Amino acid sequence: MARFPKHLIPALKSLLKLAAVAAVIAGGVYWFRFKPIAVSTHRVAEGELIAEVMGTGTLEARVSAAISPKISGRIEKLMADQGDSVKSGDLLVQLDDAELQQQVEIAQANVIAADAAIARLSSDKKRAEAVYAQAEKSHSRLQQLSRQNAASRDEADKAAEGLAVAEAGIASAEAAIAEGQKQLVAAEKTLQYHRARLQDTQIVAPFDGLVVRRNREPGDVVVPGSSILTLISTDEVWVSAWVDETEMARLEADQPARIVFRSQPDESFPGSVARLGREADRETREFIVDVRVLELPTNWAVGQRAEAFIKVEEVASTVTLPANLVQRRDGNEGVSVLVEGHAEWRPIELGLRNRESVQITSGLAAGDIVVTSTNPGGVLRDSQPVADVSVASP
Repeated sequence: MARFPKHLIPALKSLLKLAAVAAVIAGGVYWFRFKPIAVSTHRVAEGELIAEVMGTGTLEARVSAAISPKISGRIEKLMADQGDSVKSGDLLVQLDDAELQQQVEIAQANVIAADAAIARLSSDKKRAEAVYAQAEKSHSRLQQLSRQNAASRDEADKAAEGLAVAEAGIASAEAAIAEGQKQLVAAEKTLQYHRARLQDTQIVAPFDGLVVRRNREPGDVVVPGSSILTLISTDEVWVSAWVDETEMARLEADQPARIVFRSQPDESFPGSVARLGREADRETREFIVDVRVLELPTNWAVGQRAEAFIKVEEVASTVTLPANLVQRRDGNEGVSVLVEGHAEWRPIELGLRNRESVQITSGLAAGDIVVTSTNPGGVLRDSQPVADVSVASP
């Protein structure tokens, strides 16, 4: 048997070392490329998809009123505090009315006195009319006797003079009654004025609503225009939400909406679009959409922040997928699908979408299993083996 040349042994050893290194590298590459990796899974299913437009704004009351007095006075009692619900006509504030009560009593006494004076003057007029009737009879009788030369000229003149005096008495009584009636009217107007001022010491709610602010305390002196309480109507409470101008064409009045208050982020409340603004902010390119809140949470406050989600389109049954599972490769949307233990890239086409989900119009079917790498930022290669996993239902 021929012996291997000794001078080639070092070269052979080097060659064997290189082959071993190459085998290790090849094995590592093979393992890296074809080893199964852990993935998260999602089984594709059909379901309802609602497309929404989102806007952020503040809760506002469309109808509000500053409860203020019509007259100056001192607050005696406050019947309502902030947070109280009130009905139209409920007494909210009582001003001190002692002085006005006295003025009403004096005015009532003046009306009674004026009325009594007119009664006396009316009696005087009746007496004057009786005197006139008697004087007229005497004058007529004496004139007839004078024509028959049965009465003297002086007697006839005295009768005429008595008739004139009686007539003047009636005129005087009528003038006194007219003046008394003027005084009665003036007294009644004064009484009406003081009664109105007395009534103004009681300030009532102009409509059903909620007291949201208390600005004064009992004992404070207030003047007309002073805000004692602030009242809002809970029948017209809106979220004035700022929406991007790109969504304008999708919105219209009366679209249903849901309101999410930041104080209760896990709960939504029904609403509807009341009106659309017609002027966009020149810097943010957003416009106002007023969304009427149909139901309020137990605890709420005017001015608090809220998000309005306006429903613009709805599909009752369609293939849907969580929006965060959609990836982009070479400018196209797609997902990795589990096929016989391997990840297979599948291009997809999208339809409706909202913040959580997207509609798949082609590329996936109900029952397909979408896989994603469990490593943050990890990307599954096409035909990448995946580890055995339990499939999560949607």
